Amino acid sequence: MVEQKVTKKRVLLAEDENQVREAIRLLLTVDEHRVTVARDGKEALSIYKPGEFDLVITDFLMPRMQGDELTTEIKKLAPNQPVLMISAYTREANLTNTPADALLSKPFSFADLRAAIARLVVN
Repeated sequence: MVEQKVTKKRVLLAEDENQVREAIRLLLTVDEHRVTVARDGKEALSIYKPGEFDLVITDFLMPRMQGDELTTEIKKLAPNQPVLMISAYTREANLTNTPADALLSKPFSFADLRAAIARLVVN
């Protein structure tokens, strides 16, 4: 199976855990994505502007504003914005009826992340 790889996209990453955020940021930079990071949903929403990002990646469980709430607000601003939700609590995330376009369970591999991005964003 050939691994699909999308490169050089503008990504907004919302993740409250410093080490996880940095690890994902580093993985994304391997594929030359330009990554803007936010420590929680509120910060991500304050950074977000329609048309400035090719993809939003958000954790589900975060302080101040959870990923499902962030996704809902982003979809109000830009209904076609691709959003990838990541979570160690995928069962709970699925129960929220989030408008996220895809859900990736933590922990995930680099190949899983690449595949999810390839499904959501055209190169």
